[in-house]
Amino acid sequence: MSWVLGVDSGGSGVRAALAEAGDLAGPRADAGPPVREYAATANSREPVRTGDAGIDVAHMLEQLVPMARDLLERAGAGPLSAVVIGAAGMGTLGGRLRAELPAALESALGVRRLGLAADAVTAYAGALGCRPGAVAAAGTGMIALGTDLAVWRRADGWGHLLGDCGSGAWIGRAGLEAALRAHDGRRGGSTVLLERMESVLGAAPELPGIVYPRSDRPAVLAAFAPEVARCADHDPVAAGILARAAGHIAEAAAAVCPSADEAPDGCEVALTGGLLKLGEPLLRPLRAELAEQLPHARQVPADGDPLFGALRLAAALAAGDLRLPVHPTLLHVPDGTRQTHRKIQPDKKGQTALHRPLPEQP
Repeated sequence: MSWVLGVDSGGSGVRAALAEAGDLAGPRADAGPPVREYAATANSREPVRTGDAGIDVAHMLEQLVPMARDLLERAGAGPLSAVVIGAAGMGTLGGRLRAELPAALESALGVRRLGLAADAVTAYAGALGCRPGAVAAAGTGMIALGTDLAVWRRADGWGHLLGDCGSGAWIGRAGLEAALRAHDGRRGGSTVLLERMESVLGAAPELPGIVYPRSDRPAVLAAFAPEVARCADHDPVAAGILARAAGHIAEAAAAVCPSADEAPDGCEVALTGGLLKLGEPLLRPLRAELAEQLPHARQVPADGDPLFGALRLAAALAAGDLRLPVHPTLLHVPDGTRQTHRKIQPDKKGQTALHRPLPEQP
């Protein structure tokens, strides 16, 4: 048996799952998703620290190595064939991880095949596997990632001050602004949202003191997004906010989705992330926007979450058949890891998918 480990490291902690690689090689989503019965799972609620040098390698190892050993022991599993770690901030904060983690994990766990991925990449792999298309990952923030299996494209993910349009933070802020407009007597306000704001957060004059000093302002703003969704059925202002959010998310997906020429056999678009829990008030306009902006792509449900995506990538590494494009920061595979035998053709500038530049993620 070939055992693989997937890791999802983010703001809420570290999750890991152990699986037999063969369980992850399921059929295409249109024939049903692959089996997702993990041999063992573990969860740490302590996020890996970050500092001036980026993601803390020692803290990652301190959590990951005992977790992996415990999973292997509980499952009665043999050596690990491959490990993929998906981490928030990998694009800009993962330099030391890429430099130091391969040797450290080989020494501690005997791992020879390792992938280090941005969390948007594991979200893509969890949703669509190795199929061409686009995935919009919407939660507190929002980023879209797409590929034709030759290069990656990304849109948004610029944070709540510069972007993340349509995200939970964006919706929450728009809802609070509409509430404050109603408080002031300005056009575009919503007395319904003002009432909800005062009920869950406090009076309007108190709001700046509640929001601005917080270091987790995006999460504070996003916490009001469910209130906007609850009001959408009977408040046109709230419904309009969700309609604009749907347009923004679809725009990002359209910006990264392969064209009909780039994916002549067709491509898919999937949605993932906690924002989908807002339900039909958001999903209804979002489905309509995707159909209008991406008429050549088929909307499909996500096969699984980013942890499942990390396991899928690890299984591909173990089989030497990684079909998603590697990239220096988005999907890093250290030298020596066996790759797919698929020949990668250079473009007109002589660059391959391994070397084409792509803006780093924040």
